[in-house]
Amino acid sequence: MLKKISATELRVGMFIHELCGGWMDHPFWRSSFAVNDARDMDRVRECGVTELWIDTERGIDVLPTQPNSIISQEAAGAAVDRMLAQDLNAHAPVRQIRFDEEIRRAAGICDRSKRAVLSMFQEARMGNAVNAEAAGDLVDEISSSVMRNPGALISLARLKSADDYTYMHSVAVCALMVALGRQLGQDEATVRELGLAGLLHDLGKAMMPPDVLNKPGKLTDDEFAIMRSHPGEGHRLLLEGKAVGQIPLDVCRHHHEKMDGSGYPDHLSGEQISLYARMGAVCDVYDAITSNRPYKAGWDPAESIRKMAEWSNGHFDQEVFHAFVRSIGIYPSGSMVMLESGRLGIIVEQSSSLMQPVVRVFFSTKAQTYIKPELLDLSRPGVHDRIASREDPAKWGLEHTNRFLYGDVR
Repeated sequence: MLKKISATELRVGMFIHELCGGWMDHPFWRSSFAVNDARDMDRVRECGVTELWIDTERGIDVLPTQPNSIISQEAAGAAVDRMLAQDLNAHAPVRQIRFDEEIRRAAGICDRSKRAVLSMFQEARMGNAVNAEAAGDLVDEISSSVMRNPGALISLARLKSADDYTYMHSVAVCALMVALGRQLGQDEATVRELGLAGLLHDLGKAMMPPDVLNKPGKLTDDEFAIMRSHPGEGHRLLLEGKAVGQIPLDVCRHHHEKMDGSGYPDHLSGEQISLYARMGAVCDVYDAITSNRPYKAGWDPAESIRKMAEWSNGHFDQEVFHAFVRSIGIYPSGSMVMLESGRLGIIVEQSSSLMQPVVRVFFSTKAQTYIKPELLDLSRPGVHDRIASREDPAKWGLEHTNRFLYGDVR
């Protein structure tokens, strides 16, 4: 049984199912593990985690005299959906063309972008300055795709392998920053700078030791300290190159700052963090937790939105986070959901309502079999099916479900 408890209730012998906060900044290489000694408890608390889920079937329970929140993750997720839908007025992002029309063009942009960012990182390692003109041209191409359909390139960039994570992460954050900038009403010149900031925000990782950057297991405290130096290293590289403006410089240095002051490298808080760095923090975390990493598999996009909503009080700017959800949807493209009819489907794109996206159903849980794929716009009159829950493909023994999103593009 899963229980949500305070970090102060943690004790040796418990099995942690999930840490509710600070995922990007804790030294644990996986989110599920047994608490074997007091050092594990200390490290959880020291890295800023305030709440977590425990599995009482795999470890001990809270003490009988201690209060605890015995609620299911499904109930928590439904509550977050209702909160977001109410706060956001349930309006979905605007697209110019259909997902299926943009996806092939977006695939080509992703391939070219990965090669370009790889080259940019190699140049940085050799001490050469960033080619701002080439980077700007790349941002323009990504920005145009996001304008045509916000979900196509963003969902493709999420499907990065662990090996090319560092490079495709830069592409994904660029696209997310462009979408978020437009959602917040920024002018196109600023949107372009935001895209450039997203593309360059992790440039400092070019200076990280490869064995630490790509380590498939748990980082030591010293290795974690090395990785925390990447915002400062990136800022130094951009400053020395004198090729970019203030927005990319700011986002590069401060995208790991948190609203409660527990971030790094400068421990800024609240209004000390610029709007642009607050945007960078949201976009960086979303792509990181939805992507496969050397040490963990990515989370489902819709589940990731729920987790970020739980963290948002201390980690993110609330207004920026809500704008971010408006820009990609409560159920972003690629999310797997269960409909009230018992069918499973993949979210293809947004419709006129954040709670009623376009979904391609492909599996019947009642018959336990694949069915002929069918595209449903849940917002259209006459379509009475609704989303009942988010779902994990592994729970149903399903593999390669993204084929129902992309066809033969990937």
